[in-house]
Amino acid sequence: MNKITEKMVFTPAFEYIDNGIEHGVLSPFATKETILKKGEQIAPGFKALDCDIRYLKDIPVKMRDGVTIYTDIFLPITVEKVPVLIAWSPYGKSAGTAPRYINLFNMLGMGNGWNSGLTKFEAPDPAYWVQYGYAVCNPDARGIAHSEGDITMIGSQEAEDCYDLIEWLAEQDWSNQKTALSGTSYLAFSQWFIAAGQPPHLTCISPTEGLQDAYRDLAYIGGIPDPNFIQRLQVNHVSASGARREDMVAEMETHPLANCDLWEDKIADVSRITIPAYIVASYSNTLHTMGTFRSWRSIGSTEKWLRIHDSQEWPDYYNPESTEELRRFFDHYLMGKQNGWEKTPQVRYSLLDLQGNNQTGLVTATFPPKESEMLRYYMSGRTRTLQLTADAEELPLRYFPEALPCRVSFQTTFEKDTTFIGYPKVKLFMEVENANDMDVFVWVQKIDKLGNVLSEFVVPNRNAALQDFTQDGASALRYKGPSGRLRASYRHLDPFLSTDDVPAYSFDRVEKLGAGEIVALEIVLSPIGMIYYAGDTLRVMISSKDEIGSIMPGTPGCISNNKGTHILHTGGQYASYLQMPIIR
Repeated sequence: MNKITEKMVFTPAFEYIDNGIEHGVLSPFATKETILKKGEQIAPGFKALDCDIRYLKDIPVKMRDGVTIYTDIFLPITVEKVPVLIAWSPYGKSAGTAPRYINLFNMLGMGNGWNSGLTKFEAPDPAYWVQYGYAVCNPDARGIAHSEGDITMIGSQEAEDCYDLIEWLAEQDWSNQKTALSGTSYLAFSQWFIAAGQPPHLTCISPTEGLQDAYRDLAYIGGIPDPNFIQRLQVNHVSASGARREDMVAEMETHPLANCDLWEDKIADVSRITIPAYIVASYSNTLHTMGTFRSWRSIGSTEKWLRIHDSQEWPDYYNPESTEELRRFFDHYLMGKQNGWEKTPQVRYSLLDLQGNNQTGLVTATFPPKESEMLRYYMSGRTRTLQLTADAEELPLRYFPEALPCRVSFQTTFEKDTTFIGYPKVKLFMEVENANDMDVFVWVQKIDKLGNVLSEFVVPNRNAALQDFTQDGASALRYKGPSGRLRASYRHLDPFLSTDDVPAYSFDRVEKLGAGEIVALEIVLSPIGMIYYAGDTLRVMISSKDEIGSIMPGTPGCISNNKGTHILHTGGQYASYLQMPIIR
């Protein structure tokens, strides 16, 4: 195994229940080859197969250290050499019909009839791709199910294993020696790591919304620990062979700072990615947006495209129009088709209004567009407004984490339509009484002329249960506006990565606040593409709690420990402000 595993904390994996139900109807282990026939239905409620499929099940693949993993491969019935799409994740190669995923997509309002049931969670549907001449490879990663070895989570071990799988696939007699990675979420952020390893036969990638840095984008967003969602992810670490699993929650406790080998191994160096990349993002994904846009900015590829949609990753990825466009990208690079893909605009973005009139597919050469410029709105403690000039006199405002209101806010009402596209931030001058630290949460809202705070579901379902889940949480399913957070003691800016537009933190030190000490907090907010109409109001809220809530239903959010009194300084020498990317 990779040397980094010596630094990891391992605990026993969860038991793999091989009953043909828990992990899908095709999960019982058996190395074999069969033909799935056109018109066959894998399980009730799923789409019938569009064509015959050659199904290679539980095929062993040996890694460089001798560990064997198992993969399923779906192939067209042809003598032609074919390219292969790879879906790398720990989510179970046969779990397309697992009850947990059936229930999830029903909850979201997507149902399950859009896919064949052969679809690994967040991955390409083999039934679609095989009919167009592609192979689809669904591996069980190291330690998962019947694959040997111990399970690791995000980083170079997974990258090395998929490197070996890619090179093995290129040697198969049915392969045209061209491979690609595709998928959303885990299947997207694994792509950053795998492609950075530069496997010789990896031809192109298409990551749809995936984090890039496990510390900054998952475990300690803004320096505030969030073990709950990681625990949710780690439930997928199931083994039939008694494997151990990397326990990232335990690693958070033993390594609270980012400057160690363990966390540095979980940062993908996307500057090493030089192959073509079609990147899909949104403004609304509170888990993936920051990492996706950061990767877009830093990726080494000269052939790269960005599409910013106005939905959630799953409905967008499986939308027929999105799938057809993705096939154009893969057809061009994996099959050599001269279909004009290279003429696709490099950046297409969405402009939201949260009132049912979103604009999508807007074309520009860069993100943000070159005509976007930064405008500072200064916070007036006297009027509670956002102003283009700072108050001459300083005025501190107090709010109370253990009482109400636990926040302060400022707003401005627009006299004409105003568009913001790019990277917002705040710079806050703050101190704390009766404590030595504070967690600060920032939220930029859009309020209509009647005073209603606007938000937008990004999944099809809008029923009462989803209203309940998303009112104070499930932020990945309902967009409420740009947001950000920062633990004050982790405020140190990285001198190499931080810019005036996009602050970045080193997370390599803890600087507690002394009594009466006023510190500057530059808090990066999620990218924005939004229009405010004349009469609409922009409100920026500074709070002691995570106002937009946890990432997904049923999972608690980050762990804050605010006490004492928070003091926000405004005006004078401590002119706190919101910086917005405006289109003049």
